Amino acid sequence: MKELMGFLKPYWKITILAPLFMVLEVSMDLLQPFLMAQIVNEGVMKGDLETIQRTGGLMILVAFIGLIGGAGCTVFSSTASMNFATDLRKVVFDKLQSFSFQNLDKFKGGSLITRLTADIVQLQMFVMMVLRSIRSPLLTIGSVIMAFTISFKLALIFAATIPVLFIILYLLIRKAFPTYNIVQQKLDKVNTVLQENLMGIRVVKAFVRSDFENNRFGQANEDYTNNAVRAARIVSFNMPVLMLILNFSLVIILWFGAHQTWSGSLQVGDLIAFINYVTQVLFAVMMIGMMMITISRSKVSADRIQEVLHTDLDLVDHQHADQQAIVKGEVTFDRVSFSYDGQSEVLKDISLVARAGQTVAILGATGSGKSTMVQLIPRLYDATSGTVMIDGTDVRHIKLEHLRTSVGVVLQQSILFSGTIRDNIRYGKPAATQAEVELAAKAACAHEFIMTMPDGYDTVLGQRGMNLSGGQKQRISIARALLVRPVILILDDSTSAVDLGTESRIQKALGELLEHSTAFIIAQRISSVMEADKIVVLEDGRISAEGTHEQLMKTSEVYQEIYRSQLGKEEVVYE
Repeated sequence: MKELMGFLKPYWKITILAPLFMVLEVSMDLLQPFLMAQIVNEGVMKGDLETIQRTGGLMILVAFIGLIGGAGCTVFSSTASMNFATDLRKVVFDKLQSFSFQNLDKFKGGSLITRLTADIVQLQMFVMMVLRSIRSPLLTIGSVIMAFTISFKLALIFAATIPVLFIILYLLIRKAFPTYNIVQQKLDKVNTVLQENLMGIRVVKAFVRSDFENNRFGQANEDYTNNAVRAARIVSFNMPVLMLILNFSLVIILWFGAHQTWSGSLQVGDLIAFINYVTQVLFAVMMIGMMMITISRSKVSADRIQEVLHTDLDLVDHQHADQQAIVKGEVTFDRVSFSYDGQSEVLKDISLVARAGQTVAILGATGSGKSTMVQLIPRLYDATSGTVMIDGTDVRHIKLEHLRTSVGVVLQQSILFSGTIRDNIRYGKPAATQAEVELAAKAACAHEFIMTMPDGYDTVLGQRGMNLSGGQKQRISIARALLVRPVILILDDSTSAVDLGTESRIQKALGELLEHSTAFIIAQRISSVMEADKIVVLEDGRISAEGTHEQLMKTSEVYQEIYRSQLGKEEVVYE
């Protein structure tokens, strides 16, 4: 909590003003019972109408000043807490942007969404409550002092009640705290199921699995509800138990206070004022109890936020990272191995050299490690052992920004963002001109279909580009990578949704536009890579063969088997 409270420092002025205005409101609240006692003792009991009017007018003025204090505190505390949440949310989001794929693998998407939304909102409410929380202790202290000045004996009665209230609060909080952690975890599950369903809604509809998804969401939702109800049930004991003690205390005070009034040792107005002060104290203690419960919930949220902020980044710039290491684009894998979280190795002792300007194709069965291998080049992951080098420099010694702006990547799944087609193509180069955008689109064979759309490049895409076909999304993704003119281009099965003719035109355009760039092409169709300068065959995470198409047809049984299974025994030549 102390660390997160540092986000309030930029707003220290309004952070201080909020409790100061609350002090003003509490002061006015403490005056009201005292003034009311004067009306009863001096006005009502003695029939002095002037005293009643004068003191009543003063009570109205005091109430108005208290209103100003309460309103001021609410405005300043709300402003400070909302700014706190805004800054914290931005810092957490920025932290997520620096996560590597391996960091992101540790958190589920639904959990991160919960942390950025519900958990930060919980902390926002906590900050606002803390800035207003000075009311309860001040009201308690002030009311106790005023009560003792009225009747020392009666004050002792309810003074004995306060420890009982705090003991009950402690037991409730101790019982409730563990349940809130479980509640947030169950909310993570609800968000995860919801996110998966919305992202894959077309698959759900295609396979008629709405009933299954309804049951899956219903189970997660019910699980969350049951835990939330269990936590609420524990907290619900707070109010009735404290009210019982409050009412019991008032009965005792009225009993003894009435005897003092009849004996003449305590005036009626003083008894009424005393009861008001007692009520204020006990309600203040109840508010402290609610505040402690909120703190326990906020502590859970704070821990979850700090878990993200304190996550060690496994991909950071080297102390002396080179900012101009990549010039030609020669890529070398030197005995590289890789595993996810220390599990079985996905890549095993990979050694490969891709000369500058070469096109290297990578073939292999599903799960052979093709995508993982190329993701080591822009450091989406780091090799577990061995070295990946570009132009003779270890990628871990190259500044990340320089590395990733020099390497263009088109992943298997085409991810587009809400906005226009133009904005999506120039995502990696926002200042690109229309001519540059069109040149990249033409090279990716996307210009023709874009121009057939009503608004051309200004066509607004839906979420994740839902209003485009799979092949269209792939071509826009390729254009986005081509626009930055990368020194190294990685195409990770990025033409799987386009026909052979379009794929052939794209590859021809790539050869012309990126003549001097090194290209890595992962493909399932052997016809897509037959013209590559070097073809690498991966099998169980190892390189089983490498060479040109002609060489592999003579030396690699695995490559021959792939060729025969796709094209038949006779070699087919594509123009």
